[in-house]
Amino acid sequence: MKKVFRLLLIILSPLALHAQNPAAVKKQATLMAQSMTKGDYKNIVNYTYPKAVQMAGGKEKMTAMIGTAMQQMKAAGISFESVTVGTPGKFYKAGKEIHCLLPETIVMASPKGRMAMHSNLLAVSGDGGKSWSFLDMNNSTADKVKQLIPNFNPDLKIPPATTEPLQ
Repeated sequence: MKKVFRLLLIILSPLALHAQNPAAVKKQATLMAQSMTKGDYKNIVNYTYPKAVQMAGGKEKMTAMIGTAMQQMKAAGISFESVTVGTPGKFYKAGKEIHCLLPETIVMASPKGRMAMHSNLLAVSGDGGKSWSFLDMNNSTADKVKQLIPNFNPDLKIPPATTEPLQ
């Protein structure tokens, strides 16, 4: 009986990954992205991968760090015009978690002009895809991610971030 159960589990596991709802992960990523342009730093922290929050000293410290960084950017004349999130890529099993990448474009304005930054968000779910947390992969590598997520699936390839000047 145990062998039959294990066999069923092995057969059905890939189906569970394919059953993930790309709309749900995109919706949650978009809510986080909108928090950036609204200045809702607490919500950004709420959507940030918990171990990253912990490494930053907790929710209050991370919220304060983001607020300070944003104030410094504003003082330098830099602002976020928009943040858009694309369609999630393939879902990957990583230990007890599910991971996927979502393309992200951040448009910023500065005294030197406008710029678009193209990178990815790593989406992580530990509850089968009901809720998601995120890490910005701007200039991150799989080796850096493994420091936060030991079970990171090496099949998930992180493309390099790019920037482009805008008119």
